[in-house]
Amino acid sequence: MERKAFIVLDAVDAALVRALQADGRATYQALADGVGLSRTAVRARVKHLIANGAIRIVGVLHAGVLGMDVFGHISLRVAGPVRPVMDELTSREAVTFAALTAGRFPAVAHVRVRDDAALARELGELRSLPGVTAAEAFRADTIVKDAYSGSRTLRDVTTDPLDWRLIRHLQRDGRASYAELARSVGLSQAAARSRVVRLIDAGVVHVTALIEPSAVGANENVGFGLCCRGEAQTVAHRLAELPGVSFASTGFGRYDIIGSVTATDRATLVDALEAIRCCPDVGHAETWEHLSVLRERYQIDGGGTKAAGAAVGAAHS
Repeated sequence: MERKAFIVLDAVDAALVRALQADGRATYQALADGVGLSRTAVRARVKHLIANGAIRIVGVLHAGVLGMDVFGHISLRVAGPVRPVMDELTSREAVTFAALTAGRFPAVAHVRVRDDAALARELGELRSLPGVTAAEAFRADTIVKDAYSGSRTLRDVTTDPLDWRLIRHLQRDGRASYAELARSVGLSQAAARSRVVRLIDAGVVHVTALIEPSAVGANENVGFGLCCRGEAQTVAHRLAELPGVSFASTGFGRYDIIGSVTATDRATLVDALEAIRCCPDVGHAETWEHLSVLRERYQIDGGGTKAAGAAVGAAHS
């Protein structure tokens, strides 16, 4: 079978991707100032990355907007073939990530639910799936790093139908111009800009660059669970600064911290995992390789009419 060619990111491309993950609507001038190139050169690079499928720039809705405040990582033991279990996982609304893995557990899933009672119900239902012999949960406390949806606090804000129309447009194209957004909802450009800035500043939507791993050759993806000797928050913040760490969360259950590492090759992956194990106050470290990611859902629909006009309370990402 012919292997698909991937794009090799140089240091400037990698810096631009990191900047766009932090702020997908950053101006070309701001991006240019950050990497020391001209605005024209940076614009061409970003357009090339998007056109070749290396990245997509989209708006990701904060889960707390819909009351999905509780994040759980579920590790599943399975008797017999795993794929039928994965088929069940990918059909569940609460499951935002599901992967067939190599490690102590043959399958893992991430779920987003309203509260701890809903997490307990979801866990019970997962344990009852045919083939599942056990399921263990990690309940997140604080998401310290998330390369895709950001680690941001949701502030009080009221949304209306026009806001939701703008959000849905940003979910499709995070770098749509304010003129385009204004035309799509029938507002002036200034009014559309004001609404979008308010939604972003309040944490309702985060515009970010989603990387297509196969397009950039970043096919090594490993999850990790850590037990700490010290205070988990401090350890997690150190981990978040390490190269390759795309996700880190503190919590309680089987581990004190869970996270994930993405790398372009095995050698880089080994270096990243060694850096994690060398982090002060990391005790036991367990890893699992994501052999096949069957669901990875960052887009959460807003349900326009139900959410319109609702006051959004403060919540953790």
